[in-house]
Amino acid sequence: MNPNSTPTAEKALVVLSGGQDSTTCLFWALQKFGAGNVEAVTFDYGQRHRVELDCARKIAAMAGVRQTVLPIDTFAAIGGNALTDDSIQPEQGSRDDDALPNTFVPGRNLIFLTFAAAFGYTRGARHIVTGVAQTDYSGYPDCRENTLQALQLAVRLGMDSRVELHTPLMYLSKAETVTLAQQVGAMEALAWSHTCYNGAVPPCGHCASCELRAKGFAEAGVADPLVERCAREV
Repeated sequence: MNPNSTPTAEKALVVLSGGQDSTTCLFWALQKFGAGNVEAVTFDYGQRHRVELDCARKIAAMAGVRQTVLPIDTFAAIGGNALTDDSIQPEQGSRDDDALPNTFVPGRNLIFLTFAAAFGYTRGARHIVTGVAQTDYSGYPDCRENTLQALQLAVRLGMDSRVELHTPLMYLSKAETVTLAQQVGAMEALAWSHTCYNGAVPPCGHCASCELRAKGFAEAGVADPLVERCAREV
């Protein structure tokens, strides 16, 4: 996407977790669709890193967009993963095999995007923006392009709608995502984003998500505004 392109007049709904990727996508959507045409939806699914809910609220306010928080408690009831089950600790670092990490929440993005499409339907927003990326270290199956294409078709048929799922980060590396964040003016908001699976502020620096974020900023040659903010507040 060209950050200098002319915004469209159609409405968009951004799935905003409060993390690095969704924050970047929020500002991408603001440039593509125009400030008055963008809303955000955040899901409270009983996640371990609940601080991200506060981050999402602050980032939405900074961006000047309306935000709605929707509760989904089913994932916590299902359990079996480190993000919704307190008895399981998130794995440290990235895996070196093909197995999915214990931070994988089965069906999470499928449910999120289906609910987002339904919510967007009531808001007259047929464009749904999500920060999933096939290049992410984990290879989560619900982040892959073929999954999103299949889901888009299912939602179109099931809602008799023209919903369009946008994945601006799908094939970007984390370093390229940092560059995009700079281009769309998201850097100030990234100082308030949250990535750490352990819910730590400052970030723990050891979980896979922290390592991936740090690697992306390092490769882009850019200081992480979140780390800088935390250092100033010590």
